Amino acid sequence: MNTTTKRLLMLLPTLLAFTLGLFLYQGIGQDPNKMESSLIGLPLPKFNAQTLVSPSKNVTQADMLGQPALVNVWATWCPTCRAEHEFLLTIAKQENIRIYGVNYHDQRPAAQQWLQDLGDPYVFSVFDPKGVLGINLGVVGAPETYLIDAQGVVIDKLTGELNERTWPLLRSQYLTLLQETN
Repeated sequence: MNTTTKRLLMLLPTLLAFTLGLFLYQGIGQDPNKMESSLIGLPLPKFNAQTLVSPSKNVTQADMLGQPALVNVWATWCPTCRAEHEFLLTIAKQENIRIYGVNYHDQRPAAQQWLQDLGDPYVFSVFDPKGVLGINLGVVGAPETYLIDAQGVVIDKLTGELNERTWPLLRSQYLTLLQETN
């Protein structure tokens, strides 16, 4: 091996470490719950589905229009959904926040029992047992919460638990939308 090749080989670990460090540095300080959605700025996907509570009643995205709202994707098999549930009840009741649910990849009896036992913060929940609406929303996992304006345009998305720490930014956007609507 000549001297130039030896020097390049000795420099290679340093270059690799620098590249890895640069890659990791870019992620510092970013919110892991803030995942961009391709739907931001676009209307909710069209759907026609049964409600969770009343299988004989169908709803569409048009039923979510008229006021700003949250669309919360949840399931009984999701421990984080259970963790955020009390917070959803609180903001629905105390702050009069409109929340629509999307019951994702779940069993109807279990989900109905969940709402009966824990309370129901939703105006209604769409029953999405095969995840079709979830796929159209771009759901990567439950829970996810979408903020929509009065026309049903997706303004923001939160992946993960909605709680005291993650709520202030969505709340601020919600209140701004509410003022613009009234």
